[in-house]
Amino acid sequence: MAEDGVRDRREVARARYAVAVVFAVHGAVTGSFATRVPWIQEHSSVGAGQLGLALAFPALGASLAMPLAGSITHRLGARTALRVLLAMWTLSLVLPSLAPNLVTLCLALFVYGASAGMADVAMNALGVEVENRLGRSIMSGLHGMWSAGALVGSAFGTLAAHLGTDARLHHAVAAGVLTVLGLTACGWVLDLRPAEDEEAPPRFALPPRSALLIGAIGFCAVFAEGASLDWSAVYLRDRLETSAGLAAACTTGFTLTMAVARVAGDRVVDRFGSVRVVRLGGLLAVAGGLLVVAGGRPAVAMSGFALMGLGIAVVVPLCFAAAGRSGSNPSLAIAGVATITYTSGLVAPGAIGTLAQATSLTVSFGLVTLLACGLVGFAGVLRAGDRGRPKVSAPDAAVPAPRP
Repeated sequence: MAEDGVRDRREVARARYAVAVVFAVHGAVTGSFATRVPWIQEHSSVGAGQLGLALAFPALGASLAMPLAGSITHRLGARTALRVLLAMWTLSLVLPSLAPNLVTLCLALFVYGASAGMADVAMNALGVEVENRLGRSIMSGLHGMWSAGALVGSAFGTLAAHLGTDARLHHAVAAGVLTVLGLTACGWVLDLRPAEDEEAPPRFALPPRSALLIGAIGFCAVFAEGASLDWSAVYLRDRLETSAGLAAACTTGFTLTMAVARVAGDRVVDRFGSVRVVRLGGLLAVAGGLLVVAGGRPAVAMSGFALMGLGIAVVVPLCFAAAGRSGSNPSLAIAGVATITYTSGLVAPGAIGTLAQATSLTVSFGLVTLLACGLVGFAGVLRAGDRGRPKVSAPDAAVPAPRP
């Protein structure tokens, strides 16, 4: 029995690092793509408005494909499903740079987003399972690894763009390297399989009600994230009349604040629980929003955006963790939460721009601040994550017995 316990602990420890690499690979694909959007726009001969239309297709593809992930995982098993879906995602990186016109670009981005969404659901479900077996929070750190991967991918993309490298070559090389790295890591993730008497989930199903409530919390956080990423630099440049460099530094600071908070967030969650952490994060986000809206000075606004990033950083990882413990079908619940958060990321930039055109950017970030209040008021729906997390009372209890 002791040898079995040691073997189980080693297996889960390997699985934790493996799924962390998977998260980093997933983020690296996003970072690699984002830096070459100008090249892709020029190659496909589309204008700014057409590019905006095309960039809506990844979120559309993800939203439609995510509910399929549960059925694929049930049929293939968690490890094989992740291998297939992650490889689809990394290889889809080459598609947008090959598109010669708007129609093909939209189709390429639809496939790109669909594969991203399904891989996202599969890896988050495995992350929740590893967290359950370890008996402590790791989801925040896993999403921190995603942010780190995105930063690395964007750094290499920036270098490739600076050197004038053809994006088709850049993305072909990046896709090959990331596919090999991802498939290697998948060999060490947990090989979960359904029980013989477990009923297969429907091929396409609406998310359960619990996922809708949890997703609403994620919607508020992702709306604030999308608004800050896309509009913080514009806010500083146009509203506060700063230089372009200082405006860009604000966005970079916001991103780094989120990444650091996610890496450090697991210890805080273990000590205080999901509900308290999200409520405190909501208060920080509201305070940050108020500084942005009412500060009137660049330093104050930048501090506000930093506080907002700190406050919302761990919300989405905790939403995935709570969804994975909220019912009998974790993949379906996680898919529901992921669909809602992706939708929020799609809606936020356009909503902020539309409201700013009708009123002002100050009013737009007033809306962001108001939504951040939802984190404080509705954090209680994340109690499923705290109730489902095992309590570790002894060294041998660190790894519960594996499921059949």
